[in-house]
Amino acid sequence: MLKSLFSGVSGLQSHQIAMDVESNNIANVNTIGFKYSRANFSDLLAQTNQIATAPQGQLGGRNAVQIGLGATVNSITRIHTQGSIQNTDKNTDVAIQGDGFFVVSSDGGNSYKYTRSGDFKFDADGNFVDNNGFIAQGWVRDEITNLVDNTAPTQNIVIAPGLTTPANATENITLKANLNSGSIVNQFSPTFALNGVNGDPDDIQAEDMGVLFDATGQAFNLQTGQGIWASFEDSTLTGAAITNAGVISITGTQLTINNEPIIVTTSGVSTSQNAREIADAINSKTSTTGVVAAITGAGNDQIILTNNNRTGTTVDSKNILVNTTLPIADIGFANGDTHVTAYQYTYDPVAGNANIPAGTGGSFNSTEELRNMLDQAALSVSAGSDVTIGADGKINIDNSSGATAMNISITDLSSATVNENIFLARNLQSLQGSLGTGVGQIRRSQPINAATHTSSLDIFDSLGSKHTITIDFRKTDQTTATGSIWEYTLTVPQPASFVGATAPDTNVLTGGNVTFDSNGAIVGINPGSFDLIPGNGSSSPQTVDLDFGTLNSYDGLTSFDSPSATSGLSQDGFTGGDLLGIRIDQSGTLIGSFSNGRSFGLAQIAMAKFVNNEGLASDGGNVYLQSANSGDPIIGTAATGGRGFIQSSALEASNVDLSRSLTQLIIIQRGYQANGKTITTSDNLLETLIGLKR
Repeated sequence: MLKSLFSGVSGLQSHQIAMDVESNNIANVNTIGFKYSRANFSDLLAQTNQIATAPQGQLGGRNAVQIGLGATVNSITRIHTQGSIQNTDKNTDVAIQGDGFFVVSSDGGNSYKYTRSGDFKFDADGNFVDNNGFIAQGWVRDEITNLVDNTAPTQNIVIAPGLTTPANATENITLKANLNSGSIVNQFSPTFALNGVNGDPDDIQAEDMGVLFDATGQAFNLQTGQGIWASFEDSTLTGAAITNAGVISITGTQLTINNEPIIVTTSGVSTSQNAREIADAINSKTSTTGVVAAITGAGNDQIILTNNNRTGTTVDSKNILVNTTLPIADIGFANGDTHVTAYQYTYDPVAGNANIPAGTGGSFNSTEELRNMLDQAALSVSAGSDVTIGADGKINIDNSSGATAMNISITDLSSATVNENIFLARNLQSLQGSLGTGVGQIRRSQPINAATHTSSLDIFDSLGSKHTITIDFRKTDQTTATGSIWEYTLTVPQPASFVGATAPDTNVLTGGNVTFDSNGAIVGINPGSFDLIPGNGSSSPQTVDLDFGTLNSYDGLTSFDSPSATSGLSQDGFTGGDLLGIRIDQSGTLIGSFSNGRSFGLAQIAMAKFVNNEGLASDGGNVYLQSANSGDPIIGTAATGGRGFIQSSALEASNVDLSRSLTQLIIIQRGYQANGKTITTSDNLLETLIGLKR
């Protein structure tokens, strides 16, 4: 009888503990990061009145006869399910989505406590603390490397109030751009000025005519042997007086002008009439030969041939060449009579003629070689004339100081083996025409241009002073087999200068080049860095690397047939700045925003993971302690190693479910009441038993 009383008492005690647990859950329904607990019941040791027996013979086995002695709470389990995430307006609030705990310490990291409550803030000394004043543990930015090393031991997260960042000198410039490899470009600049004065620095900058462009951005695309006809005076040839007054019959095999047969039978009226009829026959072929015949001489019996060299593109339409088997008495010319003033100027991609005899034509490769040959031809006609290339890229023929008027002709050139190139001649045809002597007698071509592209950005020295670096790219070479080469020039405003730059332009660094293969990938850059002398007392020289992309790849500079354009340009320097605000990303990194526009990590919050979260011991104040059954903390960064990620401006709510807790209260209450009934019932039985003695 007494056993039932004690069983009822144990049931009351167990349900009281369950009531205490559930009351605590309900009390913490709004506690940030709280995890609810559950009381686990078990029965007490039973009293065995009769042990179990095994079957024997014809007699079956019997079960043990046991009487339970009540119930007890043998464990309380903390349920670590995810609480809902609530967004807040405080940027230092953080919530964990997934497994893990924030690590805090009250003694500088000698001992740790663990919490899911991410209601952090900065105290007066810049400590990143929770509501207990415990300092969050993690990793702080190293002042030397400027990096947050999350492989180092954890420490107090402290960000000093009024934090400033010193200036950081630029060490690297990264450029991503395309340099147009096509035949039509939208970005170009005039070819360099050339004045023909030996030793002039400008004349060193002669450029390959094969990679230059006309005034509209159309590439000349000169091939070997292509070029122009140029003359600075008409070809003229005056024949002797015709003395044969009879009928002169000329067949196609007897007379050719510039290899074109002349056919005529004169009337034989007079020598002057014969001369006129032969001249008319020659003029009937002018559209082919370019030669015009006229009558001259005292007796109007001489023929004068003229070619202004503006007809056709081949040798058969330039100059004057007479081939004949007739006597001079018939036509006034002997076989082989010629007059040459038009010469061929042809492109050679390997090498041209730097110096040639005056007025003989030749091959050219560079702008200087073409300029020099035209200059020599002009001088042979008019002493004192001058051919230059101006700063606007135009070829100038200046006869202001010349001795003789000129009649200039520029036309295309072609032959049986070479097609004409219309772009070069068209660009130079404005040179064509009469040019007298005296002030202002100048003829100019259209501009000759080079494909260019310019990018510029600001870099910083060790004092945080800004220097604008301009990078000018200029196409200098191209072959169908190996791709192209672009030179680059760096410019910086004075008083800054470059190591290696030539006086007086020490703020301009030339000679750099970038090489591309036939697929448009960068295959070389030289040099890949420059040394800047800021000239303001900052650290000098300042070496800056040029990151134009990975060789044989397309992640930086490219050279495709598409417009030149810069798609990315950056550098790693910055001026000093004051801390304006802090935000926290998913990895738990505290990112500072500074008044200089820079943002970088100042610290990173550490997170701990345990093998058995339920084994942690509660220490009040929303923190837990490691226990013998929790396992050691595995500390690392958020979103790695099974740890959850961090959400900023948010808090994790309690995972207490009120509907479950209130239902559980009813169950506990009924259990408590039922155990009370067992005690009162046992009491009634005892009272009946005692009453038997009466």
